[in-house]
Formats: sequence, C-alpha cells, structure tokens
Amino acid sequence: MAKKIAVLAGDGIGPEIVAEALKVLSYLNTDMNLGLVFENALIGGAAYDAFGTPLPQTTLNLCKNADAVLLGAVGGPKWEPLPHAVRPERGLLGVRSELNLFSNLRPAILYPQLADASTLKPEVVAGLDIMIVRELTGGIYFGQPRGIRLLENGEQQGFNTLVYCESEIRRIAHSAFKTAQKRHNKLCSVDKANVLEVTDLWRKVVSEVGREYPDVQLSHMYVDNAAMQLVRNPKQFDVIVTTNMFGDILSDTAAMLTGSIGMLPSASLDANGKGMYEPIHGSAPDIAGQGIANPLATLLSVAMMLRYTFNETAAAERIEQAVNQALDSGVRTADIYSEGMTQVSTSGMGDAVLNALKG
Repeated sequence: MAKKIAVLAGDGIGPEIVAEALKVLSYLNTDMNLGLVFENALIGGAAYDAFGTPLPQTTLNLCKNADAVLLGAVGGPKWEPLPHAVRPERGLLGVRSELNLFSNLRPAILYPQLADASTLKPEVVAGLDIMIVRELTGGIYFGQPRGIRLLENGEQQGFNTLVYCESEIRRIAHSAFKTAQKRHNKLCSVDKANVLEVTDLWRKVVSEVGREYPDVQLSHMYVDNAAMQLVRNPKQFDVIVTTNMFGDILSDTAAMLTGSIGMLPSASLDANGKGMYEPIHGSAPDIAGQGIANPLATLLSVAMMLRYTFNETAAAERIEQAVNQALDSGVRTADIYSEGMTQVSTSGMGDAVLNALKG
C-alpha cells in the first residue's frame, strides 16, 4: 500500500530546503522500495497569494488524507501587514489543530563536527543530546477568548487566554514519559507553577501520570530557571516536557546550543503516529532565493518521518549517517562554516548527503 506524503514547501527558504529533502527521499524511495507517494500543495503566504487564505481546504484535505506531512516553512515580512486571522502562521497552526498533532518532538543534538560552531565552551556542550517534548495544540496560542478590544477610557487592550484541560496535560505527559523510556529514563517537566494556576495543574497532572512510569526519574523546574540551566549546564537534561509557549521558546534556546538552528528537525505527532515534519528554523526571508540555506534540518526531519510514522528505521539511520558523512567530508553551508571547511550551497549540501547515501 502506498504511503502518502503531503509536501507543503511554503514560503521563504521553504521551497529550496524541501527540494533537497525530496531529492534524498526520492533516491531512498527507489533504492529501498519504500512505497512513498508525494503530492504538493500550498500553505502560508504562498497560499494566501493564490487563494486568499493561508490554509485552503484542498491543502487541509490533502493533509488529512496523507500519512505524513513534510513542511518547509511559512511566513515573511511581505504578509505581516495582513489581519492576524489570515497571516501565514495561521495555516501552520490550522494544520496542527485540524490533525490534532499535539505532541511536538524537538531534538537538540550537537554534532561533533560542529562543536566549534556553538557559542558555548566545548566542555559545556560536547555530546549534547536533548529532546524537548512540547504540547502543540493547546495553551495560549489557541486559547479563547483572544483579541484586541477598546476599553471605556479609549485605550486599546490586547488579550490572550492560557488554558489547559487535564486531558490535554495527561496525553502530552504520556508522550513525554514514553519518549524518556526510549532514551535514558529521565524527564524534566517545565512550568511556572508558582505564578500560573494553569501550570500548577500541569505539575499535579504530570506527577500523577509519572506514577505510571516508575522507571522514569521525574523532576520539575520553573521555566525561567530552565532557560538559565539550558545555557549554564545543558547536559543535565535528557527529555524536557512543557507547554506550547514555553516549548516554543526553550526549543529555540536549545537549538542555538548546537551552533545553528539550521541543524535541528522536529516531529509533530497525533495519538496514532501520523505526523507533520519540519525544520524549526522558520522561513528566513532574508536569505530566501540565494541558495545558501542549510537543508540539513529538513533532511533530518525526513529521517524522523521515516522513523516515527513509517517505522522505516533503517532508512532513517541511512539519512542520519549520510548527514554525518557529509559533515565529515568538510562541506558546510554558510551558517555552519568555519575556517578550513568547504562552503557549499543549499543544493551542494543536498548533493553531499545524496552522494554519501549512494556510497
């Protein structure tokens, strides 16, 4: 049976990096007889320009009928003046919500070849391997009511609602504990329970779920301290579970520990393993069209897709090993370039990984 992948290149550097991912994935599809079928659709600003909405119904239907979604990136300054409801990011949030992709896995791994690219001392970050499990379909990004209103005194007031139901916390906690069991049985739950009642409930529910996983060591940390500890001593963490907004912030912090946000993939999963896979770096409109973007995060996102949705572990490992071999060969895109290396374009990095795959 065919395995359907909805390909949403999106905006900015999205089309460039997705093209390299498809180049690699298409080769593996033939070489390993994976049975993958690809279908493209518009999302974000590109979709708004074509259809007046960042998430056309045809795109949403394609995503619902696919086994997995590969996303490039959405957004850019061109669309920032638009009303909030039709900005490119609403397309991405819409897919997450409509597909119920509540569990976001964001690894932060420092490749040994890039140790010098990190702004932290090598002894602090060498061997870094963290997984952040971020709740993705609840919290302040989706809470209602929200908006901007006019007060009686004539002043404008913006407002958003941070809300979590017990069931939402419970399911992301189970996802995090199971992730920890596949790693080193160590989980840190990050909240702001000393100030926010909603995360007081978060802490209580995570602790309750933890009793079902006696083999996993559970700890709790306030988000401000967690941000500091990620910079001070990041290797104390293995798996971190946290809310939508806190996870958004902490995962980008963890990303820069690795030297470049262009190296880090992500997976957003539903309860059955269907997922959307995307690099975490965004659309980078300042370099779009220049052929200098780093495609490795997208390639590693494809590896996560093969592992988590299609259970093609061998294919996933081949991509990961090929990325390592490409880095070993000394090729670097501009964001990870250092003296003595060979700087290559987006397609040049994709070719290096493809050549490593071909042996």
